[in-house]
This record gives sequence, C-alpha cells and structure tokens, in this order.
Amino acid sequence: MKYSVLLVDDEEDVSQTIKRKLDWESIGFEVPEYAHNGLEALEKAEEKTPDVVMTDIQMPYMTGLELSKRLKELYPGIRIIIFSGYDEFEYAKEAIRLEAEEYILKPIDAGELKNVFERIHESLDKERDERQNLEKLTNYYMESLPLLQEDFFAALLDGKVDVKHISKYLKDYQIELNGPYYCVAIIHTSTSDVPEEISHVLLSVSVRRLAQERVTDRWNVKFFSYLGNTVAIAQFPSEEDIIRFTDECDRFCRLALSVCKATVTIGIGNLVSSVEGITRSYAGAKDALSYRVLYGTTKAINISEIAPRTVSKTEFEPVTDFHDIFKKIKMEDTDALCAAVESYVAESTKGQMSVQDYKFFVIDIISELYRFMKGNQIAPENVFTAGEDVYDTVSQLEKGELTAWLKESCQKLQNLLREKRTDTTKSFVGKAKEYVEDHYADQDLSVDRICAELGVSSAYFSTVFKKETGKTFVTYLTDYRMEKAVRLLIEKDEKTYVIAQQVGYADPNYFSYVFKKQFGTSPSKYKQGQVN
Repeated sequence: MKYSVLLVDDEEDVSQTIKRKLDWESIGFEVPEYAHNGLEALEKAEEKTPDVVMTDIQMPYMTGLELSKRLKELYPGIRIIIFSGYDEFEYAKEAIRLEAEEYILKPIDAGELKNVFERIHESLDKERDERQNLEKLTNYYMESLPLLQEDFFAALLDGKVDVKHISKYLKDYQIELNGPYYCVAIIHTSTSDVPEEISHVLLSVSVRRLAQERVTDRWNVKFFSYLGNTVAIAQFPSEEDIIRFTDECDRFCRLALSVCKATVTIGIGNLVSSVEGITRSYAGAKDALSYRVLYGTTKAINISEIAPRTVSKTEFEPVTDFHDIFKKIKMEDTDALCAAVESYVAESTKGQMSVQDYKFFVIDIISELYRFMKGNQIAPENVFTAGEDVYDTVSQLEKGELTAWLKESCQKLQNLLREKRTDTTKSFVGKAKEYVEDHYADQDLSVDRICAELGVSSAYFSTVFKKETGKTFVTYLTDYRMEKAVRLLIEKDEKTYVIAQQVGYADPNYFSYVFKKQFGTSPSKYKQGQVN
C-alpha cells in the first residue's frame, strides 16, 4: 500500500530537492505534495489528510513546531518529520515532546532520509494491520453479541454470575438493566396443542416475535430463549407496574391464541430490586408456570398473587432434593407428592449408611420441614403431634416407616396450604362482593377499578372470581344491579331513568335493554306486574 506525504517549506527549491532524493514509489509512498507554509499545509491536510508530513521549522505565518502541534491535535495518527538547519537542543526537545518521528538536520542525506521513510512505512503497515485485525475482532464481537447476551441471561437466571462481575458483563455485552425493579416472565408455548401446519419450534419463534412487537416498550423488556421457552426480563420504574404488566401479559396470551393459534401461558415471578435478584424472580416464574394445572392455560399467572406468602431466599432455600417435594406440596396432586417422597427417601438411603449418617439424614428432613412451615406461616402443631419430640420419634423409624411418616406429614402440609389458599381466595372474593354492595350505583365501577382497589391484576381477579362464584365479575355485577332494580321498581314510585341511575346505568335505554334480557320484559311492564 502506498502512503501519502506532504512537504512543507517556504523555500520551494528545498522541497523539490527532497522530492528528487528518493524513488518514492519503490519505498511505498506516493510522490509528495507541496505546501509553502503552515497555513497552506493545514488547508491541504483538511482536504486530504496525509500519512506523513515533513516540515521545516522556520517559516512565515506559522512555525513547523506550531504546525506539528496543530496536526497532532487534529489527526493524532499522523507521522511528523521535522527538518531544520539549526542544531539546537530546544528545537529537538520540542520535537520529541510533539512525538515527531525524526528531527533531521540540513543538508539532508538521501540514505538517512530513505531509512527514515522505510521505518515509517513499516510502522504504518503494522498499525494498519492492527487496525484491520481490531475491526475484524469488533465485527466478530458484534456478530456474536446476541449469543453472548443470551448466555449471560441464562447464567443470570441460574445464579451462576458472580455479583461482583455483573456490572462488567452488562457493560461488555451492551445490556441495559437499569430497573430499579425487575421481574422475570416465562412465555410457555404448549407442545401438545400445535396447529398441524407448523412445528412447535416455529410456533415458539412466532410467539416470541409477536411478544417483541406487542409487549409495551415502556417495560424495556429483554427477550431471550432458555430451556425451550421465551424468557422476558421486564424493568419497572415503580412497584405498582407489576400489576399492569401482569394484565398486559394476560392480554398477550389471548392475542397469541388469536394470531398464532398458539396456547400460551405466562408465568410471572416475584418483583425484585436488584439484578442479582433476577435469579429468585426466575424461580418464582417457574413455580407460577407450574400452577397452570390448577388455573388453566392461555393466561398470565403471577406467583405473588396465587401462592401463599413465602419468605425470601435467604430465609428459606430448601436443599435441591427436597425442593421437588416442596413443589409437589404446593400442587394439588397427592400421587405426585407421594412419588416424590418415595424417590427422595430411596435415593438418599441407598447404599451403606451408618447409624450416625441416618440420624443426620433425619435431622435434615425435620429441619427442612420446619423451615418450610415457617416460610408459609404454618404452625408445627398443625402437622406434628403436640408435645411430641419429633426427632426422637422419627429417628426410631426404619426406612419404610420413615417414608410413610414423611408422606403423611407432607400431605398434611399440602392440605393446610390448600385451606390457606381457599381461605385467602374466599376472603379476596368476599371483599370484592362487599365492594360491589357499597359501590354498585357507581357508573364507573369496572374490573379495573375493583382490581386497583384490591391491589391485584385483573387476570388473577377474573380467574379467581369466576372459580369461586361461577360467574364473571361483569355478570355478577349485572345480576346484583338487576336485583336492586327489581326491588326499587316494586318499592319506589320512581321513573325508570331515575332507577337506572340509582343502580349504576347512565343510559336508561341500555338499562331497559339489560333488564329485558334478564327478566324477559321491560322495567315499566315489570313495575305494572305484567311479567311473562
């Protein structure tokens, strides 16, 4: 490759002599251009930046040292050669400070000048190669970035990223996780309900693309694939946004069914306030997704709404083998629970065990059960016999008896959690009914309004309310208003439009339409006793 040279001297004959001293093309340079002074050199450099500038020191308007300084400021990679008829130390020292390649004294020796330019050419080649290699590495890095980001997210979900290095990874992988609150959502596409004309893999890709297009940008969601599902990390400016996010995910599930013909369920984890907490939110999202066997598919399930209150990971983190048992306890599948207990005891006691090993094993079991009960606010006396030394009793049991005892204890926990969940649901639905009783006349009463009052997502509210009452909330509210309207028609001598307003209807015509649909006759005829 040939590099460009600019000669700068107010004596043109000196520059012409320098040009004639070398065979420029043979040493890898273009024939030099010429500038009469520093100002002209700056203009030429602006039009086409030269690779090398060779300048005299003493020139009108601007000295060679001043020119060199300006060029280095504007074009840091430029090479400077300073030549002068003055063998002065101060000039040489300033040339060194300006990082000039050479300080050459006149008259200029052709051999010395050739050596200087050959050395500069080698330096420019090396720099060009390094720059090209850097560009290649940068391009390769940018091409690999999506994969690196997904690997990072996967490690983050599994808790395999050192907390001290998280900020570095975020910077290196160009990921913005600014929170301040985070939540993980797992978008699960059913493998058993797939249209014939498409594979599950393509259907999942279609669902992910739809999610990236339709889930509101305000959550700044990061999407990636993990273990066959699409995982989303959402970021919220406030804690209350988790409810709105849950509702949006619930709407998306119905949209995916309509647009992609995909049965999608979204498990939503706990809200956390740190990037490292995303691991815990992911665990919650997995648990929430497993509840689809109870609550059904094509909806969003938020773990904080459907599970009894649990404590943080630092307070309650079961050993790996026991985690499956606790997961089965939370589900309403007794057979699966018993199978998990049998597997746990069988695997833990296979091979040779000393008496001491067995005692430690029993201690672990009892400790895990106590921690689980504490984490779910269950009193031990509701599971174990009051006044009994549990350890003393259990440590005397042989393997088969231990398995039976653990099954019984876990089934008690399962029933207690079911009762707690039922009580919570009944209390929750009861509050909703009370709210209707107090506000049925409010024309703005809606699902969103009552959910805001109760502090839950409309997705969860609608599911639980229908499960407990057998009616949707809108149907329940309509029935309640109609019952009130009937009483008012019979007991009060009021116009229909007045009664309509008293039971929450701004439009009397719509009130009459709903009333006739409910009772088969208009309000006025009903009032007159003309019921069919």
